[in-house]
Amino acid sequence: MDILTGIDSVRARLRAEPAVALVPTMGNLHEGHLTLVRRAKQLAGCVAVSIFVNRLQFGANEDFGRYPRTFAADCDKLREAGADVVFAPDETELYPVPQQVLVEPPPIADELCGAFRPGHFKGMATVVLKLFNIVRPHVALFGKKDYQQLCIIRAMAEQLNVPVTVVGVDTVRGADGLALSSRNGYLTPEERQRATLLYRVLTGIRDAVQGGNRDFSALEQQGEKILDREGWRVDYVALRAAATLDPAGPEDREWVVLAAAWLGNTRLIDNIEFVSKPDSLL
Repeated sequence: MDILTGIDSVRARLRAEPAVALVPTMGNLHEGHLTLVRRAKQLAGCVAVSIFVNRLQFGANEDFGRYPRTFAADCDKLREAGADVVFAPDETELYPVPQQVLVEPPPIADELCGAFRPGHFKGMATVVLKLFNIVRPHVALFGKKDYQQLCIIRAMAEQLNVPVTVVGVDTVRGADGLALSSRNGYLTPEERQRATLLYRVLTGIRDAVQGGNRDFSALEQQGEKILDREGWRVDYVALRAAATLDPAGPEDREWVVLAAAWLGNTRLIDNIEFVSKPDSLL
């Protein structure tokens, strides 16, 4: 496995590869990331993983400074998972001058997580486009845990004619249902036990919709109330059309229910995609 820090060196290493899969990460890797790597190995002969904590997608009061950096352990995990190249630039490599040219994401970037993290998706889309231009992958893999991010990256690649296939990979969960996340490490042991409530709230909403409930607003409010009653600080619970992230309507048949909420000092996000059951089964 080659560990490279320079743009020129990673381009030279990958130039002769007939098919490259890219897995962008911010490091502090867990089984969710490694699942992406293993899936990437099925799609391309060469798997490149980027590790870069992108300042542009963090707000002024967010956790950029304390985001876990575990580079040596990450490389050990990637080597075992079968990665071929690790691209680990520093800030001066990716941003040699102040980044004044930024990607303007679609309007959905100002909703859901974007309403609470202004500028986040602009910074995310900018660094992902830079990585696409540097690595020039044939396919890029992203976890569905950040469903909004995946939708924005897909739209960016399509509308800016980036020659890459964007693949979403299902969320990896613990045995208790909690979505794996680098930020789970911020949770205290007591909070870790309580954190499973977020997934249970989402599954409850899914089951209600599949059972025929079409009062989406009431279901969202009920989910927020359950979390609030248990001491969470809720950003949102939302039912959306899976393909567009538009507000869900009764005519939709493919949905995603998404939530973001704070447990103590940790912000957790999660979502569940689902389809309606045939009317005959309602």
